[in-house]
Amino acid sequence: MPNTTPVPWAEARETAWAAGYEHRGPATELPFAEAVGSALAAPLVAVSDLPAFPTSAIDGWAVAGPGPWRIGGEVLAGQVPQPMKPGVAVKIATGAQVPEGTEGIIRLEHSEIGDDDLVDGPPAREWREPGEEAAHGEELLPSGAPVTPPVIGLAAAAGHATLPAHGRPAARVVVFGDELLTSGVSREGRVRDSLGPMVPPMLTAAGAATVPSLGPVEDTLDAHVAALRVALAEADLVCTTGGTMVGPVDHLHPALAEIGAEYVINTVAVRPGFPMLLARTPDGKFIAGLPGNPQSAVIAVVTLVAPLLAGLRGLPLPPLRTAHLAEDVPGRGNFTHLALIDRAGRRLGHHGSAMLRGLAGAAGFAVVGPDTEAAAGATVDLATVPGV
Repeated sequence: MPNTTPVPWAEARETAWAAGYEHRGPATELPFAEAVGSALAAPLVAVSDLPAFPTSAIDGWAVAGPGPWRIGGEVLAGQVPQPMKPGVAVKIATGAQVPEGTEGIIRLEHSEIGDDDLVDGPPAREWREPGEEAAHGEELLPSGAPVTPPVIGLAAAAGHATLPAHGRPAARVVVFGDELLTSGVSREGRVRDSLGPMVPPMLTAAGAATVPSLGPVEDTLDAHVAALRVALAEADLVCTTGGTMVGPVDHLHPALAEIGAEYVINTVAVRPGFPMLLARTPDGKFIAGLPGNPQSAVIAVVTLVAPLLAGLRGLPLPPLRTAHLAEDVPGRGNFTHLALIDRAGRRLGHHGSAMLRGLAGAAGFAVVGPDTEAAAGATVDLATVPGV
């Protein structure tokens, strides 16, 4: 039996992230939609001046020479204008290319048009110069920067169609348990599976490309091994539910041994959720063992899976937020306590490990460190759930 000394919660997060980062695959040029949520695998460089030509910052009149100016046409965005002539005013739209020879632009709201169709008003330099935002070849963002929607916009404006990044790891949930139903209500000693439908959207929110869950898988070692092999054939990460202890129907540990997986983490000093694990197969794929109780399984996603996926995509360890407690939160001895709280900092009811009602309305988990308690008014770390 492998070492079962629980790993401190903060160390577990860092270890899971480091395992993912160390074993992330090679980066490729990805379309924007596939790169978003990853990290740049190389610096983002402007492939042209930004803007590439002088661009009007306002709707107005481009003028040259002394005024007042005779109206002489218009320039819209997307057009290449003729050079300006002295004494002429050309109506220009925001974002349009400024004609060569323009000496100033009069804002529409500051302009006056006389009965003789002459434009008058105070001209100013109301345009963006070529390269004002970035020069051709200039580094815009460093390698490792998260690819967010604004980064996608910047990359497109700078002339890119793809980005060097790590794609979404493929992930699949394998649900263990003869006692689970996939439809209807709990009955006759069997309960409705909540993790099969709940965990995949969390994995998607955490950066995985997720396929439908597999199972429920019957409680035999052969069935567990077969299910793991099927899931690993098409996924970089397999998240199993249940079977993380050593009871009479807990077959995950012997199944991991059967397929040659090695433990990265085996149990974490956190309540709820301590019997979680992370293992790695000989061919570099990962298996995250989530406890069967729903809230414990979610804590395993927060603790191990979200950091692992961040590492696999080249991202930093997901930062914790903070929360201001409105009431006391007890500790859990020498284990870290992850306590459900709402957005007002109040501890939620229905917070048992097997319950989901409190979790459904939670802002996240207040982090209460080992051998401590958190008093009302304290500011504590907040671990949030992917997708919430």
